[in-house]
Amino acid sequence: MSTNPSMQAFTPVAPLVESDPARIREVFASQLETALRWRVSTAHERIARIRKLRDAMMAQREAFYEAFMQDYRKSPAEVEASEFLPVMDEMRHAIGRIKRWMKPHKVWPTSTMLGTSGWVQYQPRGRVLVVAPWNYPLSLCFGPLVSALAAGNTVMIKPSEMTPAVSTLMGRVIGEVFPQSEVALFEGGTATAQALLDLPFDHIFFTGSPAVGKVVMAAAAKHLTSVTLELGGKSPTIVGPSADIKLAAETLMWGKFLNGGQTCVAPDYVYVHESVKDAFVAECRRIIQARYGASAHEQKHTSDLTRVINQRHTQRVASLMYDALTRGAAIQAGGEVDVAQCYIAPTLIDHVPAGSQILEDEIFGPVLPILPYTQLDAVIADINARPKPLALYVWSRDRKEVDNILTRTSSGGACINHCVMQFAHGELPFGGVNNSGIGNAHGYYGFKAFSHERAVLRSTPLMLVKMFYPPYTEARRRIIRKVVDMLRMPML
Repeated sequence: MSTNPSMQAFTPVAPLVESDPARIREVFASQLETALRWRVSTAHERIARIRKLRDAMMAQREAFYEAFMQDYRKSPAEVEASEFLPVMDEMRHAIGRIKRWMKPHKVWPTSTMLGTSGWVQYQPRGRVLVVAPWNYPLSLCFGPLVSALAAGNTVMIKPSEMTPAVSTLMGRVIGEVFPQSEVALFEGGTATAQALLDLPFDHIFFTGSPAVGKVVMAAAAKHLTSVTLELGGKSPTIVGPSADIKLAAETLMWGKFLNGGQTCVAPDYVYVHESVKDAFVAECRRIIQARYGASAHEQKHTSDLTRVINQRHTQRVASLMYDALTRGAAIQAGGEVDVAQCYIAPTLIDHVPAGSQILEDEIFGPVLPILPYTQLDAVIADINARPKPLALYVWSRDRKEVDNILTRTSSGGACINHCVMQFAHGELPFGGVNNSGIGNAHGYYGFKAFSHERAVLRSTPLMLVKMFYPPYTEARRRIIRKVVDMLRMPML
């Protein structure tokens, strides 16, 4: 490992250019008329908008390769797999199902609602805001945008200032497809975000850290704006004694180092049963060398490992590792750091003592702490003592063990004998719980996030509710009491 990363200097960063708050307010006002008009938009119209966005995005495929390389040296193959593929799948899924999703959903009457009919009508929320992060700037911007368009909303977007090349290109794509009175993207930093959050949107969809999520939620509360918060946290991983060690190592080394470890659902730390720890570490080392290079020099110069987003984040992750090492932790693979080049080698670290900062903060980088265990109950207790994570991963061939873990823990999602892939499943709700998020996204769940589920009831001439009208005679009181008593009986 290099010298203490906290002592290394940074390269100056170009100053941010904030969007004009007056222009933001002007565009927001212009979207009101569109939102009212789009409230009655058809499935055909919504599909056409998504198709136009898809075609414009794909026309800039090569330009996106260059933008991602410029922002944080992300390889074209990884751009395809982790940016284009999720968005294209979201688009295809929505195009094929919007008509079905939009149909009113009929419901059966309950015992006391006999004589009525009811249904749920899906309405666009109206004017919505999407605040996207830097780690998957295309996927986590255009994915929610597709859901918002599928639900019939106008959209204003704030991408991350940390990926300026990708953000500028996304703005160009959106500008080619939509007038700003329909969809508008505003670049900038904190000032731009604040100008947007000051507005009374009908819904805010935010992806980012729990700390910033609290800021977004507080801003939304001023207008009683509904929110979807896709946050993060320290997603734990368990490799049990019955696990397929080769499979566990192969998938974990992919899920952990994908995008340079900068993935909200990345395995953050892994509990490995003492009986298989040595075999697991050896297999992980072999896979790292096979994928990224056998030597430190080869790994540093590979084009297959995405760099950390900037020097500040490189220093932050390296400092977490350095703190653990000064407390007695040991490097099992990697450990090399070059802050100036935003580089951290794929790293495995063990013997991490309790109290180390790397066990407290979300790592969001290519460093994986390995924690041996002997008693599963202690692992479950440790997981439950922490804030609820966005994901939990279990490698085990013991079904009872898996069921025990899933029943006794809580997380936004979970994978058995795999990792990260729950994000890509369009028929599953993606979201966190408490500290790791509020609400769900993707597919039908994304459509619902951007829709108001309006309850509609139609009465018939047979209005049993008349028995509840005053005046409350003794006979009427007895009837009401009997109805209440009947509700104590079990349903058939």
